[in-house]
Amino acid sequence: MKTYFFAVRSKNVLKIIFGFLLLFFLQPIFLAAQTVESDERALINVEEGISISKDSLFLLNLRFRMQNRAGFNTVSGDLLNVNEYEMRVRRLRLRLDGFVLSPRVQYYIQLAFSKADLDLESGDIAQPIRDAIIYYTFNKNFYVGFGQSKLPGNRQRVNSSGNLQFADRSVVNGLFTLDRDFGFFGYYTFNFPNESILQLKGAISTGDGRNASKINDGLAYTGRLEILPFGNFKNNGDYSEGDIAFETDPKLSLGLTFSKNNKANRTGGQLGQELYEFRDMNSLIIDGVFKYQGWAVLSEYMNRTSPDPITTNALGDVRFVVVGGGVNTQVSKMINKKSELALRYAYVIPNSQISQFQNRIDESLLGYTRYINGHRIKMQANIGYRWLEGLTDLDRAGNTWTGMFQVEFGI
Repeated sequence: MKTYFFAVRSKNVLKIIFGFLLLFFLQPIFLAAQTVESDERALINVEEGISISKDSLFLLNLRFRMQNRAGFNTVSGDLLNVNEYEMRVRRLRLRLDGFVLSPRVQYYIQLAFSKADLDLESGDIAQPIRDAIIYYTFNKNFYVGFGQSKLPGNRQRVNSSGNLQFADRSVVNGLFTLDRDFGFFGYYTFNFPNESILQLKGAISTGDGRNASKINDGLAYTGRLEILPFGNFKNNGDYSEGDIAFETDPKLSLGLTFSKNNKANRTGGQLGQELYEFRDMNSLIIDGVFKYQGWAVLSEYMNRTSPDPITTNALGDVRFVVVGGGVNTQVSKMINKKSELALRYAYVIPNSQISQFQNRIDESLLGYTRYINGHRIKMQANIGYRWLEGLTDLDRAGNTWTGMFQVEFGI
């Protein structure tokens, strides 16, 4: 007779609920250590969630998370009247990880249920599948994948949205990220005697983004190199924002990505509106993260080029590849074991080819995060200013203040 193991951390759940109700007013409540999510492989060994297993033949780890938020944007920099409110469930995710037949044959599935996650704000077709990929693990240093998942692009994008120190990713990520795609993925890790680590990541994919239909014979080729000169971070901290693990020794990770997308169909390659004609585009990404004793610094440079970015239709309407570059930098400090202050400055500058259609955008944000159970349960408050064309004048058209309060709740 088949038997299954069913484990729910009931004590942790009670503590989580209690801590959530107390908010900021009592001393931090102790909770079991969490496993930092990785969006580049299946999570097999986790401390939270629901696990169902049958010896070494089958494992299912089931987890969920949601992000509830309330925010605003002002009319302008000097008119502080609210122009629009944002109050909604930004993300609601169900994640399934495990293996079938053998621990070498792993899977990772992530489904989305909120309006924004279903792409219903920019399209008419609901797309609940975020990730659906099968991995085969040859050994602890080498594994491959086939399916739909995040490309090995900029660090902030590959970070799970549940591991961010601000409510949203930067404007640089919004315009130049590679995002998800369907294809073949490969990951290899070199471990050196001095504890340095070199990671190679690559993908051959459709180039058209998640859940794309058959379009043309173009493909995207993406390669990434990462070096960790001082060894691994605690708890996969190189892909989790903020130093909530309080690294006792300095830790650094540097990354370089190049991606070539042939016959791309969308303004951002894997993202954006459909172009009127196919276009080739190249993306270059350089990023790094440093952590030490509660301090964390994250910085990313991103650039996209295309030989002919502008497309038009018979009516003269224009759609263009978003070409240009930008930098995002975030500095944060844990002020105690549960609270963090963070500052972000980011800007994007369009290439002259599209400057008549796309503004330069700068943004600066101040953030406070209260970690109740690490990144799994936390409260975030952000306040910031966004300005156009490099001009910070409060009375300039298009310049606005923004604020956001968000609660992340999950297992």
